[in-house]
Amino acid sequence: MSLILSRALVRHASRAGSRTAVTVPTRLLTLKDHKYSAHATARGQGRNGQVISDDDCGLELRLAMPRSLGGKGDGQNPEQLFAMGYAACFLSAIQMVAGQTGKTDKARNAVVHTQVHLGQPEGMEGFALQVDIQVEGVDDMDLIQAGHKACPYSRALAHGAVVNVTKAQ
Repeated sequence: MSLILSRALVRHASRAGSRTAVTVPTRLLTLKDHKYSAHATARGQGRNGQVISDDDCGLELRLAMPRSLGGKGDGQNPEQLFAMGYAACFLSAIQMVAGQTGKTDKARNAVVHTQVHLGQPEGMEGFALQVDIQVEGVDDMDLIQAGHKACPYSRALAHGAVVNVTKAQ
């Protein structure tokens, strides 16, 4: 990670007040095996197109730019999908850790709320994401932090993930 981006993350974390500080990636996470692979295909006009998942039950959605970005807002968008996946994964991670540590009762009423913000990053072009997570129904902050450390979405954002981009044959 560049020194400029690291400093920007530290500045942002210091302004975040009582929120959890931003974790700067220290090493890239790699997989030693694949337990599951999701498949998706996007067609059409990107954010105003269509996405299809062909695994298990499959899912097909029409995408639309949100009104706040000048679109009609009459479909889903990638940030909604990311927020939904992150919320579900984080909740599962809290429940898994609770079971492993004998704290199942403390996670029984857990609800995870996520907000995924899209905006321009400080000091660079393009767009970036910020994620805010609120956990309801769990008073044990150690359990919440352990869930955060176990959640694959949290790990990917904190440590980075391998992204392979190729040209289809």
